[in-house]
Amino acid sequence: MAISADVVKKLRDKTNAGMMDCKNALNESGGDMEKAVELLRKRGLDIAAKKSSRTTKEGVIGSYIHSNHKIGVMIEVGCESDFVAKNEQFKALVHDLTLQIASALPKYVDRTEVPAAVIESEKAIYREQVVGKPANVLEKIIEGKLEKFYKDTCLVDQPFVKDDKHSIADLIKEKIAQLGENIVVRRFARYQVGEEL
Repeated sequence: MAISADVVKKLRDKTNAGMMDCKNALNESGGDMEKAVELLRKRGLDIAAKKSSRTTKEGVIGSYIHSNHKIGVMIEVGCESDFVAKNEQFKALVHDLTLQIASALPKYVDRTEVPAAVIESEKAIYREQVVGKPANVLEKIIEGKLEKFYKDTCLVDQPFVKDDKHSIADLIKEKIAQLGENIVVRRFARYQVGEEL
């Protein structure tokens, strides 16, 4: 099946993947645009996994002040090169991350930042909530509630506010695949007028 240049261009516009990657994905999917998008996303995740150990010495500090001037966010996002740090797609990602933090109120970048004492405290609360359940069911319930806690409090585990079918981790992995460099959120701070620090 011959894939037209127009179809390849449509897929490229939709995914920001390279022209040859788009053409190959369309060939593999028999010309099915949605299957080709899914193939590119899976490949992007593979690329992101390979790049995750690379050093990120460049990056930017992003900020956002809400229109009511009562919420402000600062974030540091790292990448591998100054070239990517100046890229519009990278800047758009940083902006999206500040919006996420402003609206979804994460407390930590990821699970590794959650203090062990906080996790144990959460587990104690969950145990009290499910008293009387069999032991084998109890641990599964606690793990499920802990997963919900991570989705509420860890930035990378949260559903993206602009598209809740994807997590922030998925969004970052897609940008890694598109830009060809490792990207990490190093830290952030969220301020709200009247909020205790």
